[in-house]
Amino acid sequence: MALGKWIGGFLGFAQGGPLGAIVGFVIGWLFDKQVESFASEEYNNREYDNGPSVHSARNTRQAYEGQRNSFLFSLLTLSAYIIRADGRVMHSEMETLRRFLRTNFGEQAVSQGENIVLAIFDHQKKMGAAAFRETIRSACEQISWHLSYSERLQLLNFLVILAQADGVVAPEEIAALKEVATYLGLTAQDVDSMLNLSGGAGNLEAAYKVLGIAPTATDDEVKAAYRKMALKHHPDRVATLGEDVRRAAEQKFKEINEAKETIFKARNL
Repeated sequence: MALGKWIGGFLGFAQGGPLGAIVGFVIGWLFDKQVESFASEEYNNREYDNGPSVHSARNTRQAYEGQRNSFLFSLLTLSAYIIRADGRVMHSEMETLRRFLRTNFGEQAVSQGENIVLAIFDHQKKMGAAAFRETIRSACEQISWHLSYSERLQLLNFLVILAQADGVVAPEEIAALKEVATYLGLTAQDVDSMLNLSGGAGNLEAAYKVLGIAPTATDDEVKAAYRKMALKHHPDRVATLGEDVRRAAEQKFKEINEAKETIFKARNL
């Protein structure tokens, strides 16, 4: 399992700035811990330059992998922040992280992602809570510069799913999610909507929260809210980040539609 798939080789927008500093610490930590297979797949699987077409194809692939790997590293960095929102790291939370990685990114991602998150925990401990919080704020600004609005929404959605995976979302986790959402240029309402996604089918109260409207909204306001949600959460908007990310976006899109259908049925629309 080459950790280079996550942070080796070409890292896209995470090469510099606060994310780059975290990457540097993680690399050093992994070497210190002598983690196996810390090798860059970008190096081991490189192509020899046989002409302009190969060079161009390699650059295109590097750009794609750089953006995707930076997205995944950003996800792990923010996941570490959410998990430690209450100042503790529980065994159940780490198991939740493993299950989350396995479900969304495959078996290979489990040990890779866990090692990166453990390194970030250590980085947070050495920096102190206040300094690390400022690093997270700066990192979110860097992420916002390079990810589209819909991509940032999907990043937030992953964090919400992670927080929900053990069946309980602590108040500290909700506060941290809304803090990160604000740093990413999103809103607390986006968090509330995502927290209610899984309950939007058949639960009228949750369905209204998914669409971000009150039960007193007019039929036209309901339809407008759904169109807005469908537009900004459409899976095609995150397709460039990889098939696994797109599949997760499709599940979210399905749940938004289920919330809409719940409201439409209640209103005989």
